[in-house]
Amino acid sequence: MKKLAIILIVFIFFSCEQNKKPKPKLTLTNTNATNLKYAKGFTITQNDNYTILEVTQPWPNATKTYKYALISKENAAKTSFMKDEYDGIIIKPIEKLVVMSTTNIPSLEYLGVDNTLVGFPNTQYISSKKTRTRVKNGYIKDLNNDLDINMERLIDLQPDLVIGFSVNGNNKILEQIEKYGIPVAIDGAWTEQHPLGRAEWIKCIAAFFDKSKVADSIFNTIETNYIDAKEMALKTKEKPLVMSGSMFKDIWNIPGGKSFVAKYLEDAHTNYLWKDNDNNGSLQLNFENVLDKAQNADLWIGAGSFHTKQQMLESHKGYSYFDAYKNNTIYTYTKKTGPTGGLLYFELGSLRPDLILKDIINIAHPNTLTDYDNYFFKQLN
Repeated sequence: MKKLAIILIVFIFFSCEQNKKPKPKLTLTNTNATNLKYAKGFTITQNDNYTILEVTQPWPNATKTYKYALISKENAAKTSFMKDEYDGIIIKPIEKLVVMSTTNIPSLEYLGVDNTLVGFPNTQYISSKKTRTRVKNGYIKDLNNDLDINMERLIDLQPDLVIGFSVNGNNKILEQIEKYGIPVAIDGAWTEQHPLGRAEWIKCIAAFFDKSKVADSIFNTIETNYIDAKEMALKTKEKPLVMSGSMFKDIWNIPGGKSFVAKYLEDAHTNYLWKDNDNNGSLQLNFENVLDKAQNADLWIGAGSFHTKQQMLESHKGYSYFDAYKNNTIYTYTKKTGPTGGLLYFELGSLRPDLILKDIINIAHPNTLTDYDNYFFKQLN
């Protein structure tokens, strides 16, 4: 009887082991890559049961990439993952979200998923009236700031995802968030050098919500508007001489010749003074360098966040030496300011490059756009 019992236990054990079906590994089958026209910093690969999102350009000159598996709760329950293969396994669609940059907010609103936003650092910088209402009503909690997140409040929110960014790869806050088991995804839209490349990151945001078709439709409209405006500008005869940037302390920050700002000025059919420079970021020059080259510029487009010429003069008396100052041809992106001081240009501009381009065309070539009123830029007086 004792031997019989042992044989029976062994039989039951092996029967149970055979009945345990191992979860299938996450493998690529029937893949379909999302077509990206301008964005260089991410890829999306659709699969039958999940999506692979890879951020290939998280910050300038990055050697590290981030790979995320986006999968539904149903499919995640019956799928096993290779831990070392992915930087995050993200369950979609996202129901509770925290973002670190105001540039993500317009994408959420355009996609119709802004109701998922539950937390944001420094909510006073949010300019959107719609999202500000949600802040006021307590649906979006203030998390202090992106360098010193209120971790206790973040944990209480239990978000499904935090979308953050990194300037150089060193971000202890994001690493700390991940240690608490909260998935983090890196947004590298700000590294794109083509204005439409930045806007195309709406497709990245859409991937977390299964809204790819909506994102395609939104982006196609923005692209068409941008191209149509560019073609109108190219038909103009004049190419006004343009300067840009402003002083911070003793340094004048100038958009490089390969920067996205320079691309706007090129597509608006202007003669940007630093167009031949190969820098895709900002140049740091002293006042004398800029004065020597740009004193006689016709237009000064993007002169910091000043609201009046008097503010400029109080900041640096040397601004008055430029012809653009004397001739009242200075334009800043301060036309629309949120109720708590945030500039809508910094929030919405990356998603709506078509509006920025039209503003610049309207400045450089008045009357080219019929009945157009600038959206972001205003003339200082």
